[in-house]
Amino acid sequence: MKQKISFKILGMDCVEEVSILKREIGPLVGSHENLAFDVINGKMTVLLQDDAISEKVEEVIVKTVAGTGMKAIPWYKTSRPGGDGTWQRYGRLIMSAASGFFITTAFLTRFFSEGSLIKAFTSHTFSLYTIILYLAAILCGGWFIAPKAVFAARKFRPDMNFLMAIAVIGAIAIGEWFEAAAVTFLFSVALLLESWSVGRARKAIQALMELTPQTARYFSSSESGDIIEMPVEDVPVGVTVIVRPGEKIPLDGVVTKGSTHVNQAPITGESLPAAKSPGDKVFAGTINGGGAFEFKATKPASDTTLARIIHMVEEAQSRRAPSEQWVEKFAKIYTPAMMLLAILIAVVPPLVFEGQWNVWFYEALVILVIACPCALVISTPVSIVAGLASAAKAGVLIKGGSFLEAPAHIKVVALDKTGTLTYGTPEVQKIIPLNDHSETELLALAAALEAHSTHPIAGAILKKAELMNIMYTTSDDFKVIQGKGAEGIIDGRKFRIGSHRFIEETGMENEEFHKIATKMEDAGHSLVAVWNESRICGLISVADTIRKEASDFVKTIKKEGVEKIVMLTGDNRQAAQAVAAATEVDDFMAELLPEDKVKAVAELTKTFGKTAMVGDGVNDAPAMAASTLGIAMGAVGTDAAIETADIALMSDDLSKLAWIIGHSKKTLFIIKQNIIFALGLKVLFIVLAMAGLATLWMAIAADMGASLLVIFNGLRLLKKSYQ
Repeated sequence: MKQKISFKILGMDCVEEVSILKREIGPLVGSHENLAFDVINGKMTVLLQDDAISEKVEEVIVKTVAGTGMKAIPWYKTSRPGGDGTWQRYGRLIMSAASGFFITTAFLTRFFSEGSLIKAFTSHTFSLYTIILYLAAILCGGWFIAPKAVFAARKFRPDMNFLMAIAVIGAIAIGEWFEAAAVTFLFSVALLLESWSVGRARKAIQALMELTPQTARYFSSSESGDIIEMPVEDVPVGVTVIVRPGEKIPLDGVVTKGSTHVNQAPITGESLPAAKSPGDKVFAGTINGGGAFEFKATKPASDTTLARIIHMVEEAQSRRAPSEQWVEKFAKIYTPAMMLLAILIAVVPPLVFEGQWNVWFYEALVILVIACPCALVISTPVSIVAGLASAAKAGVLIKGGSFLEAPAHIKVVALDKTGTLTYGTPEVQKIIPLNDHSETELLALAAALEAHSTHPIAGAILKKAELMNIMYTTSDDFKVIQGKGAEGIIDGRKFRIGSHRFIEETGMENEEFHKIATKMEDAGHSLVAVWNESRICGLISVADTIRKEASDFVKTIKKEGVEKIVMLTGDNRQAAQAVAAATEVDDFMAELLPEDKVKAVAELTKTFGKTAMVGDGVNDAPAMAASTLGIAMGAVGTDAAIETADIALMSDDLSKLAWIIGHSKKTLFIIKQNIIFALGLKVLFIVLAMAGLATLWMAIAADMGASLLVIFNGLRLLKKSYQ
């Protein structure tokens, strides 16, 4: 029988670390298939064949992980399982900030001592105090890099960390302390961004967890009918749970007594509250309206719809890793190739062609200096940092460099309806008076009846009456007819207000009314009818309002190269079809639960390629996490959606999505420019060195010049602002 033992892995931020752990720990436990990873929570789970967990195995795993430059702590020894210590949360930030502080202090010291900015850059005379400051900057910036670089060197698997270490050592060897410190600082900032994006994803789980109440009240099984309040995880399946007006529903279940309206937007994405009466299902995390009710718990807290959403977010986020930079892949070939070339230049000419050892050893040093990948290493992080800063100025929050690159490759965009293509709040669309009533009279009657109600549709009617400056008096003897409507006395006569179904039940509906009502319902509107004992006064349609910029957005985003735009919604098909037609999206899918949206995104990705999911609700979070790129509508989005997303549009302006695609393409173009320039310059100096024309000082100047040029080229992205 397999037993589980879990570890908190400090330093596991992306799939690269997961691959290393599989390679190193897999053989110790039989196979890498006996390992499971949760990148969000930095958790590694090991499946052991033995019945008892061996302390020796635990020690071996901890020691092996330490050898990779990461740190493993048995999960049961962590003070807050699932949480992070202060050092893990802020360690990278502290060390990056310290590195920046020391390098700035060192440079200012040189500037004041030399009395010239040019000399501060070009002088190779360093005081002991300045060297100590630069060394401190290097140590702080490389604190999280060095252990992994050492591991890569021991295993003969050069990676970005090893490349970084070679760059720093090479710069120090030739006395370029400022360059060594600057490159270390910039690279540490790039790693900080990656670590931060994983940390933000971790908060998404916490935001989702907070949707469910901590406790639930239910009737005891005893004949006394006592009410017990317990933590939701301890509530037995099958008990009768009590929910009061305005409370969050603690568990999934079926209504057994009472009627109400429930805001299910956090789960289904429906724009309007759903009527609930005996026999209807309710979901944990949804919000009860104005009526108290009772329901039978059908699932434990660990298996509710909301719990499944949380699990899907964890699973999808764990599968997703930051895109591996081309520079990092190239480094695996570039670094050993440059080292081998330098050795050959130092050895082959003297041995084969009787060249002078001191001359060719000098040329080998030139190769090593120009091979120092400072410009190459800097080219990507500087451009990305500038691109992120520019996007932030435009009101677009991007949670890491890989997510800045991703929009340029998007082939299909999936959009949530409620709160994304629409505003997410119901508004009166049409007022249709009947039987000699005017619009003003009809709206005054409806407002008089709805003045007592807190239902969102009532709010839409009252808002419309206020906008039209309609005067009304509230009705007397107001009564709510749960799930159907309400009634009250206005000027001595009884009036009713309610749904199409309610007026059908009263027998007041005629053929003309039915035809009008059916047509509007087919268009996706919710209907409210007003009538008295003798006639129908008219009807009012309420629907979610489409964003003004939605249609233009669809056209603009296609110009940026997106091949297909699909709307995904939990709303009914009629409402979805109406919005799809108005916004001119290519396709739509309606009546989807969160897991259905995940499947839809997966199918779109399989068919078209890289997919972006744009949403605002908790119900969109799993789909956003499963997509290539998750984009949240910031201001109206739930915390969970924003935290789960890779990009948040902070001003709810859909047109910024088209801008970020163009901005992403511009960033990639500049990165390619920098890489081509840096490598081209190195190729040129390699040729000059082999021809005996290059000098060490020329190589140093060229390398520093290349670094400065790629920095300035990357900083051009700061001028790219949203218009």
